[in-house]
Amino acid sequence: MFKPTLVALALLFAHSTLADTPPLSGTLKKIADSGSITLGYRDSSIPFSYIGDHSGKPMGYSVDLAGEIVKHLQSKLAVPQLKVRYNLVTSQTRIPLVQNGTVDLECGTTGVTAERQKQVDFSYGFIFVKGQLLTRKGSGIKGLDDLKGKNVVSTAGTTNEKYLKNYNLEHNLGAFVISAKDHGEAFMMLQSGRAAAFYMDDALLYGERAKARAPHDWVVVGEAQSKEIYSCMVRKGDDQLLAAVNEALADVYRSGRIDGIYKRWFEQPIPPKGLNLEFPMTSELKGLIAKPSSEPVQ
Repeated sequence: MFKPTLVALALLFAHSTLADTPPLSGTLKKIADSGSITLGYRDSSIPFSYIGDHSGKPMGYSVDLAGEIVKHLQSKLAVPQLKVRYNLVTSQTRIPLVQNGTVDLECGTTGVTAERQKQVDFSYGFIFVKGQLLTRKGSGIKGLDDLKGKNVVSTAGTTNEKYLKNYNLEHNLGAFVISAKDHGEAFMMLQSGRAAAFYMDDALLYGERAKARAPHDWVVVGEAQSKEIYSCMVRKGDDQLLAAVNEALADVYRSGRIDGIYKRWFEQPIPPKGLNLEFPMTSELKGLIAKPSSEPVQ
């Protein structure tokens, strides 16, 4: 009597579970049907996403996290081998390419803001960053108010560039703001003396500093100005993919794997040439990992 009843209950439960599972839709269905995913990447955002060797393949903290997401999707969708394609993005193109579906997922150096949330959806955050200045040691520059009459560079299309320009106007600072095409060009301008300081998120500044021939000749200074959380982007309203991405990141955090990934890119020598950012995990990031969120930082 019991065996048929148990079998019947099992079948009923399985049928109910399948019925409750919504069919795949949006980008997640596209990924499952094609067996491939297109990831957006940056080519010079050390240590998040950059080209660091002759292979031409992107590497970095954000790239590793995207890899964790890919593994999760492969298991979730039961795809034997999920093919990964990479599509280069810039500060100016990253959001449009996600919006139009050219890029399925972008994990790079995109800060969550209320304005951007109107255009795309964001995953749980994976780092907390603060706007500061990189300058030569002994320059006398200790903050934004020391830039009067000086050239200061930031990267075009970033919230940092917008903040710097607004601060310059609102405080009648009298600085000359230069916009570079990417972080690498901005640091080159700083090193060559074309700019007295480089304003950007602290983690990115430490990445550029590590590239210098003598890293300790350069210092990150200034009271933290703009504050942001970096997150992965998906198309607006792409709820199934967003939920899967958050599941993957939550598992990386909960398991503690995030500690090893972070140390690899921020506290140990990395390509090229064994750069070391010397940037330990902050208390803000530890809090973000303990309680995942994508809310804009005020």
